[in-house]
Amino acid sequence: MRKVRFFQDDWTSSTTNRRPPAPSLRLDLDPLPAGPLRREDATLHGRVREALRHAILSGRLPPGQRLPSSRTLAEDLGCARGTVLLAIEQLVAEGYITTRPGSGTRVAETLPDDLLVPREAGHRPPSSLAEPTLSRRGAALASSRGQDEEAPIPDAFALGRPALDAFPFETWARLLQAEWRAGPPARIHPLGDPRLRRALAAYLSAGRGVVCGEESVIVTGSIRQSLRLLAELLLEPGEAAYLEEPGFPGLAHALHAAGLITVPVPCDAGGFSIARARILQPGARLAVVTPAQGHPLGTTMSLENRLALLAWAEAHAGWIVEDDYDGEYRYAGRPLAPLHALDRAGRVLYVGSVSKVLLPALQMSYLVLPESLVEPVRRALTGSGGFASIIGQGALARFIDDGHFATHLRRTRRLYGQRQAALVAAARDHLGGVLEVSPRDGGMHLVGRPVAGAGAAFDEAGAVAACARAGIATTALSPHFANGSRAERGLLLGYAAVPERAIAPAVRRMAEALRAER
Repeated sequence: MRKVRFFQDDWTSSTTNRRPPAPSLRLDLDPLPAGPLRREDATLHGRVREALRHAILSGRLPPGQRLPSSRTLAEDLGCARGTVLLAIEQLVAEGYITTRPGSGTRVAETLPDDLLVPREAGHRPPSSLAEPTLSRRGAALASSRGQDEEAPIPDAFALGRPALDAFPFETWARLLQAEWRAGPPARIHPLGDPRLRRALAAYLSAGRGVVCGEESVIVTGSIRQSLRLLAELLLEPGEAAYLEEPGFPGLAHALHAAGLITVPVPCDAGGFSIARARILQPGARLAVVTPAQGHPLGTTMSLENRLALLAWAEAHAGWIVEDDYDGEYRYAGRPLAPLHALDRAGRVLYVGSVSKVLLPALQMSYLVLPESLVEPVRRALTGSGGFASIIGQGALARFIDDGHFATHLRRTRRLYGQRQAALVAAARDHLGGVLEVSPRDGGMHLVGRPVAGAGAAFDEAGAVAACARAGIATTALSPHFANGSRAERGLLLGYAAVPERAIAPAVRRMAEALRAER
């Protein structure tokens, strides 16, 4: 069992009273704390992070407590300093630890958990407080359907999670350490670290067929942020935008937040059709599409529909946002070329995500824009302060330049193909008579559909709840349809983050839960 011994520093300040020295404590790294703090994370930096978080939340590391240096922690643990830095960086991002020049690394005075949970169990807000009055836009956002991101959910088959067990954490920690040693950048770049923009441009040109220079690449915090920014820049409030039906609900939320009216366009085997869209609403000037793999059914847009969409954009001064959220993951042949590769009029705005491929904690996406839009986007980001965090951008640039990104993609492409096959086989063995799970050519999840004749009677909400009680995270299919009358029922099963050996036992528990619920 590895343990680290902490001692409270005696320190004084001209504006604060002297803190009494705290008793020494030991940081237990193995085993992890039990209960809700436990993580299925066998990496050393994960154990350091969780043990620190447990010490903070249990009160053994009080608010304001100064921590030993990362070098001291690394020496005590007998590990690389980058491992400790990565654990500390994640706790800083989550608000448990603060770092200030001249003050060292300390436990935050106000913890995230304090902001969410009243300190006294019986505490209730005064009844005299008036209920908040939301704007029409706020009420629409508050009533939006979607999964509660604060609610704890089980790990197996959760949607949109990459394989953290395959991520090269030691390499990432070493690159982060090199960035920390070099110090922060001299200034914040609203469009992103130039090194990262250059690295992304090289990868996209060689690996995805998106020919671009670094001046066209903009780093953002998320795909939703990118979409809302583009919608506000290009369209007036009240204008219409086309969306795929079914599609990712978060895209509609971003457009609504920008004041737009969304027009869900039913997709068939050929994907999004601009001809069908113009019948529904001829005046829209923006189309948001996922040509490589429509979410959540995985439909690929046909070449005929792609060319028709490009012709519409050029003829009507329209804009196309291409969301290539997991286009790298194709298991039958090479990944399909993006719509951007066919664009000759500069009407396609390409959006991609690093978080989906590497680490969700990175919170990093990117845009590829025509030259005419780069300066307006720069000014908008500068004025709003909405640019992406600079932390980690330099390390990611090194990660791409050194070839680790391409290696990780090749490795996870093989891994996800194997995990998908394992899920299909396990579903065939255990879910017969309940759900049918068919393979796909790509993506990071599969769709479980009710067996023939049981679709109308299938209780999605009950199935999701039953699976959760069995420790299985599933996502209902129907909320991805904006039009309830067209909604299909089923469950979405994310397999990318589930080790192959764990898939069959998880499917077995899922089958037992669904049969008991039915």
